[in-house]
Amino acid sequence: MTVKPQAHWLARGIGSATTAPLLLLAIVGVTLWLLERSTHQVKQPALLILAALLVVAAGCAALAWVRPERAGLSPPHVMLSLGFGGMLLGLLYDFLQNGPDRLGALCAQSGTLDFIDSLRLHAEFLPGMHLGMLAGGLLAIPSLRLLRPHCGRVLCSLFAQNLLCSAWMLVGMTAGALWLSRWQIGSGDSTIAGMLGGMFCGMTWGMVISVALYRAYFSWRERASLRIQG
Repeated sequence: MTVKPQAHWLARGIGSATTAPLLLLAIVGVTLWLLERSTHQVKQPALLILAALLVVAAGCAALAWVRPERAGLSPPHVMLSLGFGGMLLGLLYDFLQNGPDRLGALCAQSGTLDFIDSLRLHAEFLPGMHLGMLAGGLLAIPSLRLLRPHCGRVLCSLFAQNLLCSAWMLVGMTAGALWLSRWQIGSGDSTIAGMLGGMFCGMTWGMVISVALYRAYFSWRERASLRIQG
């Protein structure tokens, strides 16, 4: 009798499609609440935090539907969690380097720019945040190999696939920051917490889009192979 390999106990915990979203929502909620408490800039903090939590939760649910977990592990959720962590560490570095006033001015300015200009501005003034997010996403390659040593190369350690997911998270991060910043501008306020909440939302849905695209590609390639063999 063949025994199906099981994920590492750590993977079945923080790496599952059930626990990882709770961890991500806790990161979003606590981070935005602490920013609001420390800056006192947000006029409607509860509405901002609720909007970010709902969008991230919807993205996690979509991600679990697009890529169901196997053997207790959801690689996209692991990568997203590491991307969130890397982004926050990088943002902390940028915050210590530039200070809250410069970051606040960046939020107000980027909310009035188009996507390309905003992406360029964020990359220029927030290099630590972008590098941290990319490093966190790519860290999923060795971490997933440790959590599931039996897993195949295509699912866990294909560098190009992880790089594609990181690129989509990067695009989503800027798009989300623009969305929530402009929403706040419409209510008369644009803050660091608003920009960061939008980044969390954008990264989550960037990952959903990336996973949906590569799974659609693999499905198409498999059907094309079957037609050729037939």
